Amino acid sequence: MARTRSDAAPRPDLRLVSAESAVYELMKAPETTAERVKRLQMEARALAAEQVEALEVVLKQAAAMAQEIAEGGDAYPVGARELAARLASDLPSKAETLKAIVGRTL
Repeated sequence: MARTRSDAAPRPDLRLVSAESAVYELMKAPETTAERVKRLQMEARALAAEQVEALEVVLKQAAAMAQEIAEGGDAYPVGARELAARLASDLPSKAETLKAIVGRTL
């Protein structure tokens, strides 16, 4: 005999929660405005540091590409090779300077 809906075991109440949902401790008091400001400032600093680190990576990639162009021979115009050679020598030091600046501020 087939089970009807009323005979079946009750289904658990499962709900999906999006990844962006915040989980709050029930025993924790709500944040004060000052605590919230501090937390948001820390988050902003962390995001800024991530973006600067991403810029460092891009600068190093650009330096590698510039080096390839500088060594590319007659396929590239003379002015482009010269500019690429200067970029290849300058960009890594600029990336290191950014890294040092971020290291001092964190």
